[in-house]
Amino acid sequence: MSNLNRFLSLHDFEAVARKRLPGPLYAYVSGAVEDEVSVKANQAAFGEYGFVPNVLVNVSRIDMSIELFGEAYAAPVGIAPMGIAALTSYRGDVTLAKAAERAALPSIMSGSSLIRLEEVIEKAPSTWFQAYLPGNEAQIDALIDRIAAAGVRTLVLTVDTPVAANRENNIKAGFSTPLRPSLRLALEGITHPRWLFGTFLKTLYHHGMPHFENNYATRGTPIMSKNVLRDFSDRGHLNWEHVARIRARWQGPLVIKGILNPQDAVKARSIGVDGIIVSNHGGRQLDGSVPPLLVLPQIVEAVPDVTVMLDSGVRRGTDVIKAMSLGAKAVFIGRPFNYAACIAGEAGVSRAIELVCAEIKRDLGLLGVPNLSDLNAAAVRAL
Repeated sequence: MSNLNRFLSLHDFEAVARKRLPGPLYAYVSGAVEDEVSVKANQAAFGEYGFVPNVLVNVSRIDMSIELFGEAYAAPVGIAPMGIAALTSYRGDVTLAKAAERAALPSIMSGSSLIRLEEVIEKAPSTWFQAYLPGNEAQIDALIDRIAAAGVRTLVLTVDTPVAANRENNIKAGFSTPLRPSLRLALEGITHPRWLFGTFLKTLYHHGMPHFENNYATRGTPIMSKNVLRDFSDRGHLNWEHVARIRARWQGPLVIKGILNPQDAVKARSIGVDGIIVSNHGGRQLDGSVPPLLVLPQIVEAVPDVTVMLDSGVRRGTDVIKAMSLGAKAVFIGRPFNYAACIAGEAGVSRAIELVCAEIKRDLGLLGVPNLSDLNAAAVRAL
């Protein structure tokens, strides 16, 4: 795309990406579960707080920098993990990671990815890795050892997926993982030629059929299969003892993603977890789960010595600042960066990063807070 300046906010990327992507893929990225109560509530929650600005403060210089687990970052916003990103944009996981690395922002690679984590870490060494735990201890140990050998510094465990979610929108749109070859799917590809030639066929030509590469220590199933049986083990039996086992094995920073209950945050701290991402999976798991922003203060209070972060529903610089005011050390954004990569690859993601960072800087100035470290609960009021 020749003119990325037409995109003025993260919201602007979705409409263009919707036209670019085949219907089933757009449904996968944009959708949530059941009645989509949580995905709507996540964004609405930010509207429940208003700012209390300071005036006549010298804001000629704004410092947005943060530190997470000993690493310095340019701003308190990062890229959330997104599955099958290499199917919505060419080499999507690499694209997202490289754009974040260039901007000095944190980025989390999804375990449900189609590019080997070793390749992504080689291109963007500071990338965090998010793992979905396999079903038995031997598989867990092998995966953790592989992640360490790849050079990953920060490991993120997503814990809010004990059973498969009820994603009715995927079924209605004809999406499944793996994808089932069908006439409908073929027509979707033909009617979306930019995606067909620029992403799917280009991937096949250069890299072969994509597989789920990082759910286990070994390669998983291909993205397209007649039997539509995704190679996942049952996670229903996983518990805190498995996290403790990983903590003992993993030497780097360990983050738990998907906590909404302060009591769970306390359990995580007792095991030695370094960080928590307060999250309801962007509304993609349990519909009706509480928006992360609304429980963020209670979790920060429960574990004041743990690095608490947030994702789900963040779309504006003002959202980032509200979360930071309520105690988050950083926030992560998913879908808009996926759309940006779909539209213009790494340049699109860089434009999205530029937009949200510019909003954060501008809004801090308008709030009268020149240093991000000065943000606290006094900056916001419940409406």
